[in-house]
Amino acid sequence: MDRRIEDYALIGDEQTAALVGRDGSIDWLCVPRFDSAACFARLLGDEDNGHWRIAPKDATTCTRRAYRPGTLVLDTEWETPEGTVRVTDLMPQRDRTPDVVRVVEGVSGRVTVHSTLRIRFDYGSVVPWMRRSGGSRVAVAGPDSVWLRSEPPVRTWGEDFGTHSEFTVAEGERVAFVLTWHPSHEPRPPLVDPYRALRSSVTDWRRWTARCTYRGPHRDAVVRSLITLKALTYAPTGGIVAAATSSLPEERGGVRNWDYRFCWLRDSTLTLGALLSAGYHKEAEAWRDWLVRAVAGDPADLQIMYGLAGERRLPEFELPWLPGFVGSAPVRVGNGAVDQLQLDVYGEVMDSLSLSRTAGLSTEPHMWAIQCSLMKFLEQIWRRPDEGLWEVRGGRRQFVHSKVLVWVAADRAVRTLEEHPELEGELEGWRALRDEVHREVCEKGFDPGRNTFTQYYGSRELDAALLLIPRFGFLPPDDPRVIGTVDAIRDGLGHGGFVRRYDTDAIGVDGMPGGEGAFLACSFWLADALHMTGRTDEARELFERLVGLVNDVGLLSEEYEPELGRLLGNFPQAFSHIGLVNTALTLFGTDEAG
Repeated sequence: MDRRIEDYALIGDEQTAALVGRDGSIDWLCVPRFDSAACFARLLGDEDNGHWRIAPKDATTCTRRAYRPGTLVLDTEWETPEGTVRVTDLMPQRDRTPDVVRVVEGVSGRVTVHSTLRIRFDYGSVVPWMRRSGGSRVAVAGPDSVWLRSEPPVRTWGEDFGTHSEFTVAEGERVAFVLTWHPSHEPRPPLVDPYRALRSSVTDWRRWTARCTYRGPHRDAVVRSLITLKALTYAPTGGIVAAATSSLPEERGGVRNWDYRFCWLRDSTLTLGALLSAGYHKEAEAWRDWLVRAVAGDPADLQIMYGLAGERRLPEFELPWLPGFVGSAPVRVGNGAVDQLQLDVYGEVMDSLSLSRTAGLSTEPHMWAIQCSLMKFLEQIWRRPDEGLWEVRGGRRQFVHSKVLVWVAADRAVRTLEEHPELEGELEGWRALRDEVHREVCEKGFDPGRNTFTQYYGSRELDAALLLIPRFGFLPPDDPRVIGTVDAIRDGLGHGGFVRRYDTDAIGVDGMPGGEGAFLACSFWLADALHMTGRTDEARELFERLVGLVNDVGLLSEEYEPELGRLLGNFPQAFSHIGLVNTALTLFGTDEAG
Protein backbone atom coordinates (compact mmCIF):
# COMPACT_ATOMS: atom_id res chain seq x y z
CA MET A 1 0.00 0.00 0.00
CA ASP A 2 1.27 3.46 -0.93
CA ARG A 3 1.63 5.17 2.43
CA ARG A 4 0.44 8.75 2.81
CA ILE A 5 0.79 11.15 5.72
CA GLU A 6 -2.79 12.31 5.20
CA ASP A 7 -4.06 8.80 5.94
CA TYR A 8 -3.52 9.41 9.66
CA ALA A 9 -5.69 10.88 12.37
CA LEU A 10 -4.61 12.08 15.82
CA ILE A 11 -5.76 11.05 19.27
CA GLY A 12 -4.15 12.28 22.48
CA ASP A 13 -4.43 13.12 26.17
CA GLU A 14 -2.51 16.45 26.26
CA GLN A 15 0.66 14.73 27.37
CA THR A 16 1.27 12.47 24.40
CA ALA A 17 -0.48 11.47 21.18
CA ALA A 18 -1.00 8.59 18.77
CA LEU A 19 -1.54 8.42 15.02
CA VAL A 20 -4.30 6.12 13.72
CA GLY A 21 -4.30 5.07 10.07
CA ARG A 22 -7.24 4.54 7.74
CA ASP A 23 -6.54 0.81 8.01
CA GLY A 24 -7.32 0.92 11.75
CA SER A 25 -3.69 0.66 12.83
CA ILE A 26 -2.09 2.87 15.49
CA ASP A 27 1.35 3.33 13.96
CA TRP A 28 2.88 5.95 16.26
CA LEU A 29 2.71 6.35 20.02
CA CYS A 30 5.33 7.74 22.39
CA VAL A 31 4.87 7.09 26.11
CA PRO A 32 4.57 8.64 28.58
CA ARG A 33 5.32 12.02 26.88
CA PHE A 34 5.33 13.42 23.37
CA ASP A 35 9.13 13.27 23.35
CA SER A 36 9.47 9.80 24.92
CA ALA A 37 10.59 6.78 22.91
CA ALA A 38 7.86 5.30 20.73
CA CYS A 39 6.32 1.92 21.53
CA PHE A 40 4.58 1.94 18.11
CA ALA A 41 6.97 3.05 15.35
CA ARG A 42 5.50 1.45 12.23
CA LEU A 43 5.06 5.01 10.94
CA LEU A 44 8.82 5.15 10.35
CA GLY A 45 9.38 1.45 9.70
CA ASP A 46 7.20 -1.62 9.30
CA GLU A 47 4.89 -3.81 11.37
CA ASP A 48 7.80 -5.34 13.28
CA ASN A 49 8.60 -1.87 14.65
CA GLY A 50 5.35 -1.82 16.58
CA HIS A 51 1.68 -1.13 15.83
CA TRP A 52 -1.84 -2.02 16.96
CA ARG A 53 -4.45 -2.76 14.33
CA ILE A 54 -8.14 -3.41 14.95
CA ALA A 55 -10.26 -4.02 11.86
CA PRO A 56 -12.70 -6.53 10.37
CA LYS A 57 -10.97 -9.75 9.43
CA ASP A 58 -9.49 -9.56 5.90
CA ALA A 59 -10.50 -5.88 5.52
CA THR A 60 -8.12 -3.17 4.32
CA THR A 61 -8.86 0.55 4.56
CA CYS A 62 -11.98 1.85 6.26
CA THR A 63 -15.16 2.94 4.50
CA ARG A 64 -15.35 6.26 6.36
CA ARG A 65 -14.06 7.94 9.48
CA ALA A 66 -14.62 11.18 11.34
CA TYR A 67 -14.09 12.84 14.67
CA ARG A 68 -17.19 13.23 16.76
CA PRO A 69 -18.06 16.92 16.33
CA GLY A 70 -16.15 19.18 18.69
CA THR A 71 -13.96 16.37 20.08
CA LEU A 72 -10.74 14.40 19.60
CA VAL A 73 -12.71 11.13 19.68
CA LEU A 74 -12.32 9.26 16.38
CA ASP A 75 -14.93 6.95 14.82
CA THR A 76 -13.78 4.61 12.02
CA GLU A 77 -16.28 2.42 10.16
CA TRP A 78 -15.97 -0.53 7.81
CA GLU A 79 -18.80 -1.81 5.64
CA THR A 80 -18.33 -5.50 4.88
CA PRO A 81 -20.50 -8.14 3.20
CA GLU A 82 -21.35 -9.42 6.70
CA GLY A 83 -22.29 -6.04 8.12
CA THR A 84 -20.87 -2.76 9.44
CA VAL A 85 -18.57 -2.26 12.40
CA ARG A 86 -17.27 0.88 14.10
CA VAL A 87 -14.04 1.36 16.06
CA THR A 88 -13.91 4.40 18.36
CA ASP A 89 -10.43 5.55 19.40
CA LEU A 90 -9.48 7.98 22.15
CA MET A 91 -6.93 8.72 24.84
CA PRO A 92 -8.79 9.84 27.98
CA GLN A 93 -7.42 12.55 30.24
CA ARG A 94 -5.06 10.77 32.56
CA ASP A 95 -4.67 10.73 36.30
CA ARG A 96 -1.22 9.14 36.34
CA THR A 97 -0.53 7.04 33.28
CA PRO A 98 -1.51 7.12 29.58
CA ASP A 99 -4.32 4.91 28.30
CA VAL A 100 -5.46 4.12 24.77
CA VAL A 101 -9.12 3.12 24.60
CA ARG A 102 -10.53 1.37 21.52
CA VAL A 103 -14.23 0.50 21.51
CA VAL A 104 -15.48 -1.92 18.84
CA GLU A 105 -19.22 -1.72 18.15
CA GLY A 106 -21.45 -3.66 15.82
CA VAL A 107 -23.54 -1.31 13.67
CA SER A 108 -25.33 -3.93 11.55
CA GLY A 109 -25.07 -7.63 10.77
CA ARG A 110 -22.44 -9.81 12.41
CA VAL A 111 -18.80 -8.95 11.75
CA THR A 112 -15.67 -10.84 12.78
CA VAL A 113 -12.98 -8.45 14.01
CA HIS A 114 -9.26 -9.10 14.46
CA SER A 115 -6.84 -7.23 16.73
CA THR A 116 -3.08 -7.46 16.24
CA LEU A 117 -0.86 -5.81 18.85
CA ARG A 118 2.92 -5.62 18.51
CA ILE A 119 4.56 -3.66 21.30
CA ARG A 120 8.11 -2.58 20.45
CA PHE A 121 9.72 -0.30 22.99
CA ASP A 122 12.53 2.19 22.26
CA TYR A 123 11.39 3.23 18.78
CA GLY A 124 10.66 -0.27 17.55
CA SER A 125 13.92 -1.85 18.63
CA VAL A 126 12.98 -3.78 21.81
CA VAL A 127 10.69 -6.83 21.84
CA PRO A 128 9.17 -7.16 25.33
CA TRP A 129 8.43 -10.25 27.34
CA MET A 130 4.70 -11.02 27.28
CA ARG A 131 2.75 -12.79 30.02
CA ARG A 132 -0.79 -13.20 31.31
CA SER A 133 -1.93 -11.66 34.57
CA GLY A 134 -5.48 -11.66 35.91
CA GLY A 135 -7.19 -11.53 32.55
CA SER A 136 -4.72 -9.05 31.03
CA ARG A 137 -1.71 -9.36 28.79
CA VAL A 138 1.41 -7.68 30.16
CA ALA A 139 4.44 -6.59 28.11
CA VAL A 140 7.63 -5.77 30.04
CA ALA A 141 11.11 -4.71 28.91
CA GLY A 142 13.46 -2.68 31.09
CA PRO A 143 11.72 0.45 32.42
CA ASP A 144 8.55 -0.01 30.33
CA SER A 145 5.40 -1.99 30.96
CA VAL A 146 2.16 -2.13 28.99
CA TRP A 147 -1.09 -3.81 30.05
CA LEU A 148 -3.81 -4.88 27.60
CA ARG A 149 -7.29 -5.98 28.60
CA SER A 150 -10.71 -6.18 27.00
CA GLU A 151 -14.26 -5.76 28.32
CA PRO A 152 -15.81 -8.27 27.95
CA PRO A 153 -12.83 -10.66 27.70
CA VAL A 154 -12.26 -12.10 24.22
CA ARG A 155 -10.09 -14.93 22.90
CA THR A 156 -6.47 -13.78 22.86
CA TRP A 157 -3.26 -15.59 21.91
CA GLY A 158 0.40 -14.98 21.10
CA GLU A 159 1.80 -15.55 17.62
CA ASP A 160 4.72 -14.16 15.57
CA PHE A 161 5.88 -11.95 18.46
CA GLY A 162 2.44 -10.32 18.56
CA THR A 163 -0.74 -10.52 20.61
CA HIS A 164 -3.86 -11.43 18.63
CA SER A 165 -7.56 -11.32 19.46
CA GLU A 166 -10.54 -12.37 17.37
CA PHE A 167 -14.24 -12.00 18.11
CA THR A 168 -17.59 -11.31 16.48
CA VAL A 169 -19.89 -8.37 17.17
CA ALA A 170 -23.54 -8.14 16.22
CA GLU A 171 -25.58 -4.97 15.97
CA GLY A 172 -25.49 -3.14 19.32
CA GLU A 173 -22.73 -5.31 20.83
CA ARG A 174 -19.51 -3.71 22.06
CA VAL A 175 -16.04 -4.87 22.99
CA ALA A 176 -13.64 -2.35 24.51
CA PHE A 177 -9.84 -2.63 24.68
CA VAL A 178 -7.68 -0.61 27.05
CA LEU A 179 -3.91 -0.33 26.63
CA THR A 180 -2.10 1.22 29.61
CA TRP A 181 1.58 2.12 29.95
CA HIS A 182 3.32 2.54 33.29
CA PRO A 183 6.87 2.23 34.68
CA SER A 184 7.65 -1.46 35.05
CA HIS A 185 8.88 -1.08 38.65
CA GLU A 186 5.56 0.37 39.84
CA PRO A 187 2.35 -1.48 40.73
CA ARG A 188 -0.33 -1.81 38.11
CA PRO A 189 -2.30 1.46 37.85
CA PRO A 190 -6.05 1.58 38.57
CA LEU A 191 -8.28 0.17 35.84
CA VAL A 192 -9.97 2.63 33.50
CA ASP A 193 -13.65 2.13 32.69
CA PRO A 194 -13.53 2.47 28.89
CA TYR A 195 -17.18 3.35 28.42
CA ARG A 196 -17.14 6.00 31.13
CA ALA A 197 -13.90 7.35 29.66
CA LEU A 198 -15.59 7.65 26.26
CA ARG A 199 -18.56 9.54 27.65
CA SER A 200 -16.37 11.85 29.72
CA SER A 201 -14.02 12.60 26.82
CA VAL A 202 -16.88 13.58 24.52
CA THR A 203 -18.40 15.81 27.20
CA ASP A 204 -15.10 17.45 28.18
CA TRP A 205 -14.04 18.19 24.61
CA ARG A 206 -17.39 19.65 23.66
CA ARG A 207 -17.39 21.84 26.73
CA TRP A 208 -13.95 23.11 25.69
CA THR A 209 -14.78 23.75 22.02
CA ALA A 210 -17.95 25.61 23.00
CA ARG A 211 -15.68 28.38 24.29
CA CYS A 212 -14.49 29.22 20.76
CA THR A 213 -15.66 32.74 19.91
CA TYR A 214 -15.09 32.52 16.15
CA ARG A 215 -18.33 32.40 14.14
CA GLY A 216 -17.07 33.15 10.64
CA PRO A 217 -16.70 31.00 7.52
CA HIS A 218 -14.99 27.62 7.86
CA ARG A 219 -15.69 27.53 11.58
CA ASP A 220 -15.37 23.72 11.60
CA ALA A 221 -11.82 24.00 10.22
CA VAL A 222 -10.92 26.66 12.78
CA VAL A 223 -12.35 24.60 15.66
CA ARG A 224 -10.52 21.49 14.44
CA SER A 225 -7.29 23.49 14.32
CA LEU A 226 -7.84 24.74 17.87
CA ILE A 227 -8.56 21.19 19.05
CA THR A 228 -5.32 20.11 17.39
CA LEU A 229 -3.37 22.85 19.18
CA LYS A 230 -4.97 21.77 22.44
CA ALA A 231 -4.00 18.16 21.70
CA LEU A 232 -0.39 19.23 21.05
CA THR A 233 -0.24 21.00 24.41
CA TYR A 234 1.69 19.34 27.22
CA ALA A 235 -0.86 20.05 29.94
CA PRO A 236 1.45 19.89 32.99
CA THR A 237 3.49 22.87 31.73
CA GLY A 238 1.45 24.61 29.00
CA GLY A 239 4.16 24.01 26.38
CA ILE A 240 2.94 23.33 22.83
CA VAL A 241 4.94 20.92 20.66
CA ALA A 242 5.49 21.78 17.02
CA ALA A 243 4.19 18.35 15.96
CA ALA A 244 3.47 14.92 17.38
CA THR A 245 6.04 13.17 15.19
CA SER A 246 9.68 12.92 14.26
CA SER A 247 11.26 12.50 10.83
CA LEU A 248 8.24 12.62 8.56
CA PRO A 249 9.96 13.83 5.39
CA GLU A 250 9.85 17.24 3.75
CA GLU A 251 10.66 15.35 0.54
CA ARG A 252 9.56 11.77 0.00
CA GLY A 253 12.71 9.63 0.07
CA GLY A 254 14.83 12.63 1.09
CA VAL A 255 17.03 13.47 4.08
CA ARG A 256 15.19 16.55 5.40
CA ASN A 257 13.74 14.63 8.33
CA TRP A 258 13.64 16.32 11.73
CA ASP A 259 12.27 15.75 15.21
CA TYR A 260 9.51 18.28 15.94
CA ARG A 261 8.34 17.03 19.36
CA PHE A 262 9.64 20.14 21.11
CA CYS A 263 8.50 23.72 21.73
CA TRP A 264 9.80 26.47 19.43
CA LEU A 265 9.98 30.13 20.44
CA ARG A 266 9.39 31.14 16.81
CA ASP A 267 5.77 29.99 17.19
CA SER A 268 5.13 31.97 20.35
CA THR A 269 3.55 35.24 19.16
CA LEU A 270 1.37 33.65 16.49
CA THR A 271 0.27 30.93 18.90
CA LEU A 272 -0.58 33.44 21.59
CA GLY A 273 -2.50 35.58 19.14
CA ALA A 274 -4.53 32.64 17.85
CA LEU A 275 -5.51 31.49 21.35
CA LEU A 276 -6.39 34.97 22.56
CA SER A 277 -8.40 35.90 19.49
CA ALA A 278 -10.39 32.66 19.59
CA GLY A 279 -11.35 33.09 23.24
CA TYR A 280 -8.87 30.76 24.94
CA HIS A 281 -7.25 33.08 27.47
CA LYS A 282 -6.47 30.33 30.00
CA GLU A 283 -4.51 28.37 27.41
CA ALA A 284 -2.79 31.54 26.20
CA GLU A 285 -1.70 32.34 29.74
CA ALA A 286 -0.38 28.80 30.25
CA TRP A 287 1.65 29.10 27.03
CA ARG A 288 2.95 32.55 28.10
CA ASP A 289 3.92 31.16 31.51
CA TRP A 290 5.77 28.26 29.87
CA LEU A 291 7.61 30.78 27.71
CA VAL A 292 8.66 32.88 30.71
CA ARG A 293 9.97 29.85 32.60
CA ALA A 294 11.80 28.50 29.56
CA VAL A 295 13.68 31.71 28.75
CA ALA A 296 14.53 32.60 32.36
CA GLY A 297 18.24 32.76 33.08
CA ASP A 298 21.22 34.24 31.33
CA PRO A 299 20.08 35.88 28.04
CA ALA A 300 23.23 34.52 26.43
CA ASP A 301 21.78 31.04 26.92
CA LEU A 302 18.47 31.74 25.15
CA GLN A 303 17.61 28.84 22.84
CA ILE A 304 15.35 28.63 19.80
CA MET A 305 13.51 25.61 21.23
CA TYR A 306 13.07 23.77 24.50
CA GLY A 307 11.66 20.53 25.82
CA LEU A 308 8.10 20.15 27.06
CA ALA A 309 8.96 21.45 30.51
CA GLY A 310 11.67 23.83 29.31
CA GLU A 311 14.49 21.27 29.09
CA ARG A 312 17.52 22.64 27.29
CA ARG A 313 19.47 19.58 26.20
CA LEU A 314 17.89 18.02 23.10
CA PRO A 315 20.82 16.14 21.50
CA GLU A 316 20.26 14.91 17.95
CA PHE A 317 21.04 11.33 16.96
CA GLU A 318 19.92 8.82 14.34
CA LEU A 319 18.02 5.52 14.60
CA PRO A 320 19.63 3.32 11.92
CA TRP A 321 17.24 0.38 12.43
CA LEU A 322 14.28 2.43 11.16
CA PRO A 323 14.17 2.85 7.35
CA GLY A 324 12.02 5.98 7.57
CA PHE A 325 8.63 6.89 6.13
CA VAL A 326 8.58 5.60 2.51
CA GLY A 327 12.36 5.12 2.80
CA SER A 328 13.09 8.67 3.95
CA ALA A 329 16.23 8.26 6.01
CA PRO A 330 17.82 9.04 8.34
CA VAL A 331 15.31 8.93 11.17
CA ARG A 332 16.38 11.49 13.76
CA VAL A 333 15.63 11.93 17.46
CA GLY A 334 16.44 15.23 19.15
CA ASN A 335 17.22 18.35 17.17
CA GLY A 336 20.70 19.75 16.65
CA ALA A 337 19.29 23.17 15.72
CA VAL A 338 18.83 23.74 19.45
CA ASP A 339 22.42 25.03 19.53
CA GLN A 340 21.95 27.58 16.75
CA LEU A 341 21.98 31.34 17.14
CA GLN A 342 18.71 32.81 15.89
CA LEU A 343 18.30 36.47 16.70
CA ASP A 344 14.62 36.39 15.82
CA VAL A 345 13.76 34.54 19.04
CA TYR A 346 14.52 37.67 21.07
CA GLY A 347 11.93 39.53 19.05
CA GLU A 348 9.45 36.67 19.40
CA VAL A 349 9.78 36.66 23.18
CA MET A 350 9.48 40.44 23.45
CA ASP A 351 6.49 40.48 21.09
CA SER A 352 4.75 37.66 22.97
CA LEU A 353 5.17 39.28 26.36
CA SER A 354 4.06 42.63 24.97
CA LEU A 355 0.96 41.01 23.45
CA SER A 356 0.14 39.22 26.70
CA ARG A 357 0.38 42.51 28.61
CA THR A 358 -1.82 44.31 26.08
CA ALA A 359 -4.37 41.48 26.18
CA GLY A 360 -4.70 41.84 29.93
CA LEU A 361 -3.09 38.57 30.96
CA SER A 362 -1.75 38.58 34.50
CA THR A 363 1.79 39.90 34.86
CA GLU A 364 4.53 39.60 37.44
CA PRO A 365 7.37 42.09 38.03
CA HIS A 366 9.99 39.52 37.07
CA MET A 367 8.57 39.31 33.53
CA TRP A 368 9.60 42.89 32.77
CA ALA A 369 12.95 42.26 34.42
CA ILE A 370 13.50 39.33 32.05
CA GLN A 371 12.59 41.53 29.09
CA CYS A 372 15.05 44.23 30.16
CA SER A 373 17.77 41.62 30.52
CA LEU A 374 17.05 40.27 27.04
CA MET A 375 17.19 43.77 25.57
CA LYS A 376 20.49 44.56 27.25
CA PHE A 377 22.03 41.44 25.76
CA LEU A 378 20.44 41.95 22.34
CA GLU A 379 21.96 45.43 22.10
CA GLN A 380 25.38 43.77 22.31
CA ILE A 381 24.87 40.97 19.76
CA TRP A 382 22.31 42.12 17.20
CA ARG A 383 24.90 42.78 14.49
CA ARG A 384 26.06 39.16 14.45
CA PRO A 385 25.12 36.83 11.59
CA ASP A 386 22.88 33.93 12.59
CA GLU A 387 21.25 30.75 11.26
CA GLY A 388 17.89 32.46 10.81
CA LEU A 389 14.28 31.45 11.30
CA TRP A 390 14.54 28.34 9.12
CA GLU A 391 17.47 26.80 11.02
CA VAL A 392 19.70 26.53 7.97
CA ARG A 393 22.74 24.30 8.26
CA GLY A 394 24.78 26.09 5.62
CA GLY A 395 26.40 28.66 7.89
CA ARG A 396 25.45 31.96 9.47
CA ARG A 397 24.38 34.99 7.45
CA GLN A 398 22.87 38.43 7.99
CA PHE A 399 19.30 37.24 7.57
CA VAL A 400 16.86 40.09 7.02
CA HIS A 401 14.01 38.46 8.94
CA SER A 402 16.29 38.12 11.96
CA LYS A 403 17.10 41.84 11.85
CA VAL A 404 13.42 42.73 11.46
CA LEU A 405 12.75 40.78 14.65
CA VAL A 406 15.53 42.69 16.39
CA TRP A 407 13.58 45.80 15.45
CA VAL A 408 10.42 44.15 16.82
CA ALA A 409 12.16 43.54 20.15
CA ALA A 410 13.25 47.17 20.44
CA ASP A 411 9.88 48.46 19.26
CA ARG A 412 7.93 46.41 21.80
CA ALA A 413 10.26 47.50 24.58
CA VAL A 414 9.75 51.16 23.62
CA ARG A 415 5.98 50.79 23.36
CA THR A 416 5.77 49.09 26.73
CA LEU A 417 7.61 51.97 28.42
CA GLU A 418 5.51 54.55 26.59
CA GLU A 419 2.29 52.85 27.69
CA HIS A 420 3.53 52.03 31.20
CA PRO A 421 5.72 54.94 32.38
CA GLU A 422 5.82 53.41 35.87
CA LEU A 423 8.23 50.78 34.51
CA GLU A 424 11.96 51.40 34.39
CA GLY A 425 13.99 50.94 31.24
CA GLU A 426 16.37 52.44 28.69
CA LEU A 427 13.75 54.28 26.65
CA GLU A 428 16.02 56.56 24.65
CA GLY A 429 18.61 53.84 24.07
CA TRP A 430 15.98 51.43 22.78
CA ARG A 431 14.49 54.10 20.55
CA ALA A 432 17.93 54.67 19.07
CA LEU A 433 18.40 50.91 18.57
CA ARG A 434 15.03 50.64 16.87
CA ASP A 435 15.87 53.46 14.47
CA GLU A 436 19.33 52.10 13.71
CA VAL A 437 18.10 48.59 12.93
CA HIS A 438 15.28 49.92 10.76
CA ARG A 439 17.68 52.09 8.78
CA GLU A 440 20.16 49.24 8.27
CA VAL A 441 17.53 46.74 7.13
CA CYS A 442 16.11 49.18 4.61
CA GLU A 443 19.59 49.96 3.28
CA LYS A 444 21.21 46.51 3.25
CA GLY A 445 18.26 44.13 3.11
CA PHE A 446 16.31 45.76 0.28
CA ASP A 447 16.91 45.36 -3.45
CA PRO A 448 15.66 48.61 -5.06
CA GLY A 449 16.11 47.23 -8.56
CA ARG A 450 13.54 44.48 -7.92
CA ASN A 451 11.64 46.41 -5.25
CA THR A 452 11.84 43.61 -2.69
CA PHE A 453 13.46 42.73 0.59
CA THR A 454 15.86 39.82 0.29
CA GLN A 455 16.73 36.75 2.34
CA TYR A 456 19.98 38.18 3.68
CA TYR A 457 22.08 41.29 3.18
CA GLY A 458 23.41 41.60 -0.36
CA SER A 459 21.64 38.52 -1.71
CA ARG A 460 19.16 38.09 -4.54
CA GLU A 461 17.34 35.28 -2.74
CA LEU A 462 13.86 35.62 -1.29
CA ASP A 463 12.42 34.49 2.04
CA ALA A 464 8.72 33.93 2.72
CA ALA A 465 9.22 35.03 6.33
CA LEU A 466 9.43 38.59 4.97
CA LEU A 467 5.68 38.39 4.36
CA LEU A 468 5.40 39.12 8.09
CA ILE A 469 6.90 42.62 7.76
CA PRO A 470 3.51 44.41 7.73
CA ARG A 471 2.10 42.17 10.48
CA PHE A 472 5.00 43.12 12.75
CA GLY A 473 4.52 46.80 11.93
CA PHE A 474 8.03 47.23 10.53
CA LEU A 475 6.50 49.03 7.55
CA PRO A 476 2.86 49.90 6.82
CA PRO A 477 1.00 47.57 4.43
CA ASP A 478 0.63 50.26 1.77
CA ASP A 479 4.37 50.94 1.60
CA PRO A 480 5.56 50.21 -1.98
CA ARG A 481 8.42 48.11 -0.58
CA VAL A 482 5.94 45.86 1.23
CA ILE A 483 3.75 45.46 -1.84
CA GLY A 484 6.84 44.75 -3.97
CA THR A 485 8.06 42.12 -1.51
CA VAL A 486 4.69 40.37 -1.43
CA ASP A 487 4.59 40.26 -5.24
CA ALA A 488 8.19 39.07 -5.51
CA ILE A 489 7.64 36.24 -3.04
CA ARG A 490 4.42 35.14 -4.68
CA ASP A 491 6.14 35.07 -8.08
CA GLY A 492 9.58 33.84 -7.04
CA LEU A 493 8.66 31.30 -4.36
CA GLY A 494 5.28 30.27 -5.70
CA HIS A 495 4.81 26.52 -5.89
CA GLY A 496 1.59 25.12 -7.32
CA GLY A 497 -0.39 28.13 -6.13
CA PHE A 498 1.19 28.08 -2.67
CA VAL A 499 4.54 29.31 -1.29
CA ARG A 500 7.90 27.75 -0.45
CA ARG A 501 9.95 29.08 2.45
CA TYR A 502 12.97 29.91 0.29
CA ASP A 503 14.85 28.52 -2.71
CA THR A 504 16.47 25.27 -1.57
CA ASP A 505 18.52 25.28 -4.79
CA ALA A 506 20.37 28.41 -3.69
CA ILE A 507 23.99 27.37 -3.32
CA GLY A 508 25.11 26.89 0.25
CA VAL A 509 22.18 28.56 2.01
CA ASP A 510 20.70 25.66 3.92
CA GLY A 511 23.48 23.12 3.48
CA MET A 512 21.15 20.22 2.69
CA PRO A 513 20.60 18.21 -0.51
CA GLY A 514 17.20 17.81 -2.11
CA GLY A 515 14.15 20.02 -1.95
CA GLU A 516 10.87 20.42 -0.11
CA GLY A 517 7.24 21.23 -0.74
CA ALA A 518 5.18 24.35 -0.31
CA PHE A 519 5.29 25.51 3.31
CA LEU A 520 1.74 25.83 4.58
CA ALA A 521 2.34 28.41 7.31
CA CYS A 522 4.03 30.67 4.74
CA SER A 523 1.11 30.21 2.38
CA PHE A 524 -1.25 31.42 5.11
CA TRP A 525 1.11 34.37 5.64
CA LEU A 526 0.77 35.21 1.95
CA ALA A 527 -3.01 35.28 2.34
CA ASP A 528 -2.62 37.63 5.32
CA ALA A 529 -0.25 39.89 3.39
CA LEU A 530 -2.53 40.01 0.36
CA HIS A 531 -5.40 41.07 2.61
CA MET A 532 -3.32 43.71 4.37
CA THR A 533 -2.19 45.16 1.04
CA GLY A 534 -5.76 45.55 -0.15
CA ARG A 535 -6.19 42.37 -2.18
CA THR A 536 -8.76 40.66 0.00
CA ASP A 537 -10.47 38.74 -2.80
CA GLU A 538 -7.15 37.11 -3.73
CA ALA A 539 -6.45 36.43 -0.06
CA ARG A 540 -9.78 34.71 0.44
CA GLU A 541 -9.34 32.63 -2.71
CA LEU A 542 -5.94 31.44 -1.45
CA PHE A 543 -7.40 30.71 2.00
CA GLU A 544 -10.13 28.58 0.41
CA ARG A 545 -7.50 26.52 -1.42
CA LEU A 546 -5.43 26.13 1.74
CA VAL A 547 -8.41 24.94 3.78
CA GLY A 548 -9.04 22.46 0.97
CA LEU A 549 -5.70 20.78 1.75
CA VAL A 550 -6.81 19.41 5.13
CA ASN A 551 -7.18 15.65 5.18
CA ASP A 552 -10.51 13.89 5.66
CA VAL A 553 -10.44 14.58 9.42
CA GLY A 554 -9.29 18.20 9.15
CA LEU A 555 -5.54 17.89 9.82
CA LEU A 556 -2.55 19.56 8.15
CA SER A 557 1.11 18.67 8.10
CA GLU A 558 4.02 21.08 7.67
CA GLU A 559 4.17 21.13 3.86
CA TYR A 560 2.33 20.15 0.70
CA GLU A 561 3.59 18.76 -2.60
CA PRO A 562 1.33 20.15 -5.38
CA GLU A 563 2.63 17.80 -8.09
CA LEU A 564 1.76 14.70 -6.06
CA GLY A 565 -1.17 16.18 -4.17
CA ARG A 566 0.38 14.91 -0.92
CA LEU A 567 1.08 16.29 2.52
CA LEU A 568 4.71 16.39 3.60
CA GLY A 569 6.56 16.89 6.87
CA ASN A 570 5.72 16.29 10.50
CA PHE A 571 2.07 15.83 11.36
CA PRO A 572 -0.13 17.36 12.51
CA GLN A 573 1.84 20.59 12.46
CA ALA A 574 0.99 23.29 15.00
CA PHE A 575 2.48 26.04 12.81
CA SER A 576 0.10 25.16 9.94
CA HIS A 577 -2.97 25.06 12.19
CA ILE A 578 -1.94 28.33 13.85
CA GLY A 579 -1.77 29.82 10.35
CA LEU A 580 -5.25 28.56 9.53
CA VAL A 581 -6.74 30.06 12.69
CA ASN A 582 -4.97 33.40 12.38
CA THR A 583 -5.81 33.82 8.69
CA ALA A 584 -9.48 33.01 9.31
CA LEU A 585 -9.50 35.61 12.08
CA THR A 586 -7.67 38.10 9.85
CA LEU A 587 -10.05 37.66 6.91
CA PHE A 588 -13.33 37.17 8.73
CA GLY A 589 -12.88 37.73 12.45
CA THR A 590 -13.62 41.44 12.63
CA ASP A 591 -17.12 41.17 11.25
CA GLU A 592 -18.10 37.65 12.20
CA ALA A 593 -16.34 36.64 15.40
CA GLY A 594 -18.63 36.17 18.38
